Amino acid sequence: MRVLVTRPAHSGERTAQRLRELGHEPLLLPLTRPVHDMAAARQALETTTGAIAITSAEAVRTLQPLGEALALHLSRRLFAVGETTADEARKLGFHSVTASSGSGRELAELIAANKVDRLLYLAGSPRAETFETRLRELGRYFSVAECYRMEPVAPSPETVAALLANNPPDAVLFYSRHTAGNFFHIPQVESLLLQLPKIRLICLSNTVAEAVPSVLRTVLEISPMPDEKSLLSLLRRL
Repeated sequence: MRVLVTRPAHSGERTAQRLRELGHEPLLLPLTRPVHDMAAARQALETTTGAIAITSAEAVRTLQPLGEALALHLSRRLFAVGETTADEARKLGFHSVTASSGSGRELAELIAANKVDRLLYLAGSPRAETFETRLRELGRYFSVAECYRMEPVAPSPETVAALLANNPPDAVLFYSRHTAGNFFHIPQVESLLLQLPKIRLICLSNTVAEAVPSVLRTVLEISPMPDEKSLLSLLRRL
């Protein structure tokens, strides 16, 4: 099965390898690229105490070059969305890492259940507000440091048209609402997809799926859990 991956290059390569292991043919079309702000991350760490929260492995990659400046903070408790992000934090050297099962809302509830009072959220931009909104609802105090941003990558309409018209993919994977929105704003994408009635648009969550145009809802699939293992499991049903 040919599967179009719309993740940033670093994450996309990892997903591509998993797809190959499952017997699929990955096609990479990065629609965003990360820009890390190591200075903002370092300042946030040095001016706060207590636990750390991350909702993307991109935050971990921002911390990687800090070296000795990070060493003093590896004993701080870290909460992450999903085991994949948690594993990245463990590999970096964090001693106490706790993962939620999936969404930002669940992460906020996990943090509240652990009675965390001081929390630093190493965030990206743009981002969904689900995590922060739920923390406020639960009365948790937290500070936010934007330490990376996802910049759009604009492939030419001709490149995308060739991908969808010449030996088109059987499925397209979407991991973020922002990326999905970028994809459907590419000229002619919607009309080309309407010509592929057997294609499947597979989204990580209901939030991501909100970016899919209503005329394409008949080919939409939503992961039962907001993690990559569950997302890729849907390919077995196609």
